[in-house]
Amino acid sequence: MNAGQLKGKITVWRKVPDKNEMKETTFVDKEFMQLWAEIIPQTATLQRAAADTMLSSTTHKIKVRYGSGKLIKQDMWITFKGHRFDIKYILNPYFRKESLEIFVEEVIT
Repeated sequence: MNAGQLKGKITVWRKVPDKNEMKETTFVDKEFMQLWAEIIPQTATLQRAAADTMLSSTTHKIKVRYGSGKLIKQDMWITFKGHRFDIKYILNPYFRKESLEIFVEEVIT
């Protein structure tokens, strides 16, 4: 993998258990790691819903080094420049353990 292609610094987030003031277990968002990545747009669709509402779905492929991203799981999410991306699946191309391709969908809030 060419390290010169990793031009974006992404942040990986996850939910962690925490105790609140009433000693109840809740889950809070916590930053898991930051790493360099290549972000490649893949597909975009626009759908018309009821009452003239437009829904969009944009997917990206995020490539990272295998050693840096091997702890990333599907229940985590990624942020980059104020955009949130939910992880759909993680691919280890050709099982070479050189890089990971993380397929994500952008969440519009």
